[in-house]
Amino acid sequence: MSSKLKNILDEKGPIRKIGVIGMGYVGIPAAVLFADSDAFEFVWGFQRDSPTSGYKIDMLNRGESPLKGDEPGLEELIKKVVDAGKFRCTSDFTRISEVDAVTLAIQTPFLSAKSLEPDFGALIEGLRLTGRNITEGTLVVLESTITPGTTGGLARQILEEESGMKASEDFALAHAPERVMVGRLLRNIREHDRIVGGIDRESTQRAVELYSLVLTSGRIIPMTATAAEVTKTAENTFRDLQIAAINQLALYCEVMGINVYDVRTGIDSLKGEGITRAVLYPGAGVGGHCLTKDTYHLERGVKISGGKLDYPQGMESIFVLARKVNDFMPVHMYNLTVEALSRAGKTPADSKVALLGWAFIRNSDDARNTPSELYRKLLLDSGCAVEVHDPYVKEYPGVSISHELSDVVKNADAAAILTGHDEYFKLDASALKELMGKEHPVIVDGRNVIKPDDFIAEGFVYKGIGRGDKN
Repeated sequence: MSSKLKNILDEKGPIRKIGVIGMGYVGIPAAVLFADSDAFEFVWGFQRDSPTSGYKIDMLNRGESPLKGDEPGLEELIKKVVDAGKFRCTSDFTRISEVDAVTLAIQTPFLSAKSLEPDFGALIEGLRLTGRNITEGTLVVLESTITPGTTGGLARQILEEESGMKASEDFALAHAPERVMVGRLLRNIREHDRIVGGIDRESTQRAVELYSLVLTSGRIIPMTATAAEVTKTAENTFRDLQIAAINQLALYCEVMGINVYDVRTGIDSLKGEGITRAVLYPGAGVGGHCLTKDTYHLERGVKISGGKLDYPQGMESIFVLARKVNDFMPVHMYNLTVEALSRAGKTPADSKVALLGWAFIRNSDDARNTPSELYRKLLLDSGCAVEVHDPYVKEYPGVSISHELSDVVKNADAAAILTGHDEYFKLDASALKELMGKEHPVIVDGRNVIKPDDFIAEGFVYKGIGRGDKN
């Protein structure tokens, strides 16, 4: 602990002004929740005025949410804090000099699926802009999911180089990973426990001060920066592992001719005396920004730590294997589609498939790393005509997406459900068959959305993940 930093922070007093860099699924709700707190005077939201995301600046300053989909309370809260004069979005990063604390909520994707090397380009740019503009005593917090060791390593190095100051002496530095899920952003920030890890005791305490004021029912769990980094990557890795387990079980149930959802209900019934079975749901694939990459952040953290790992020689990490199982599920959806088309006397080359759902998660416009993309590619590569419907996703590079379900399914040989949007739960077998105009249309359910018997009775060829009893 640096007595110099402690003295600087004591003299500076409570955190009153905050900056949030990155106006996305994490940054926007965090910024407006900070702004809504009586403890803080003002919040700046920082967003690059780029061709792809610069539009967010004006929207936010009008009190509108650029995030589409079902996000309870978010747009109302944005308007509230904008009207109250407590929040403003800007591309002028020099205003970082006005704040007492700045958080970075910037995506950290991988360069490619083959290299598994993180692309920290956007994060590094954000860190450089932060370092050039912070003043003595500023708290810098990384909320982005990062490779363990990044806060005290790469981030610290860049901030010190750009600012000419020393972390732990002149400014505070911490990692407080976001723990939000699309569709419940505000609720998650308010209610989930918050992991906070500084590079020293003073940094941790300063970060605890920042986040404790926006939590309504969660608690702060302090630890070291590296432990916080591992916590975030590990919790997503474990969720990915659990999904892989039920996906593999679903594949087993298909082979054995049984319903995986019956098995899941049976497993889930075992409770009491400390027993718990965290059984999730199978599906057409795992998408999003976190689960698709955090396993590799965790694995990379082990490699760059310099320590020696004692592990069975030649055995692949169970976490990496789980990742491969989940990556396979859109391939399995394709295989089910081909099998169903064959039963209907068709091949992919002479078929049209209506792909229902481009977002990776229900009732959202979030299409990052969507499994629908691989499924579509496999169909196109086999000569199939593919049309895409999603009620929330407005656009996606290289893909035409319609909001009119009837247009997409018209004259289609097969309809494949990749996302569990509420709209798809309302599909009527008779009406869908009439629109498709086929004697034996195909339906492939990747999210257990429809009732198989209703569609089979209408003459559909049905396939569903984990539905060995009906396939």
